Amino acid sequence: MSRGLPLLLCLLPALLAPVAARAQDTNTELAGIRAAFEYGKYAEVLERAGSRIDRGSLSDEQLVDLHELAGLAAFNLQRMNDAERHFSALLRLDPDHSLDPFVVPPPAVAYFDKLKQKMDSELDFLRQERRLQQERARVEAERRERERLTAEEQRRRTEALARQVTIRTVEKRNFLVNFVPFGAGQFQQGRTSLGIVFAASEGALAVTSVIAYFAYEALFETSTVEVDDVLTETGKATLTLRYIPTNRSRQADVWRLLKIGSAAGFYTVYALGVSDALYHHEDQVVTTTIEERPAPLPSPAPAHSGPSARLRLFPTSGGLGAGLTLTF
Repeated sequence: MSRGLPLLLCLLPALLAPVAARAQDTNTELAGIRAAFEYGKYAEVLERAGSRIDRGSLSDEQLVDLHELAGLAAFNLQRMNDAERHFSALLRLDPDHSLDPFVVPPPAVAYFDKLKQKMDSELDFLRQERRLQQERARVEAERRERERLTAEEQRRRTEALARQVTIRTVEKRNFLVNFVPFGAGQFQQGRTSLGIVFAASEGALAVTSVIAYFAYEALFETSTVEVDDVLTETGKATLTLRYIPTNRSRQADVWRLLKIGSAAGFYTVYALGVSDALYHHEDQVVTTTIEERPAPLPSPAPAHSGPSARLRLFPTSGGLGAGLTLTF
């Protein structure tokens, strides 16, 4: 705690003392006026209430009480002009005010009600004016509350934005991958579904072509033929023939067409995959994500070491002086 705070705490009662004293004096004076009214000192009540009203610095409730006491005192003294003046001022402060019939004598209540009827049009205007003031106060309060909520929401948004971190990820893509079969280019570009289509199609055609190739090759047979009258030492030569028997010619045609067709289909799908990958190729792709940092933890309050005292000595013109410093 700083050294200036004890001084402020010491001065605060001195600053608030006059305000508290005035409020206490006002309450004491009002209690005295009410006591004088109860003892029937109506002239004193009328004089003291009028004097206190003229000095001002009263709340509406205090003014209503003083005007009621002054009006009743004037009514009991048969000073009707003063009674009408104080009752009129009371009704202008509170148009719906009424006297307590269990405390106030019936003639005073009747006079007050008659005066209220006489001022009916003015009181209606005052009631409307009060309702308008209350409506304006309500609208103003709602407006301030909306502004407070808007400011609070804006503050929360600002704090949330301040905690957000923008992360940009740069992905570099290899151009040569687009020429790899089985949908490699599509997989690199993140288009997994289309990559699976190309991979499955090319894989099925490749497997079909391989199977057809081996099935076609399995139809071949070999045989040896001896040929006479050739330019060799013995005059004979042995030739090895590789052929497909006539009874397998239909199978050979089917397997050959299947081999050629599946190979052609494979390269066609491969060309489409490469073309698609090249069309959608980008050398690098930037991905932006926003993450929110955790709110910082409040810093711990500094440890309070408790009050301390420090004594210091200093020279003066007449000798030696001492000073005491207290820290809370």
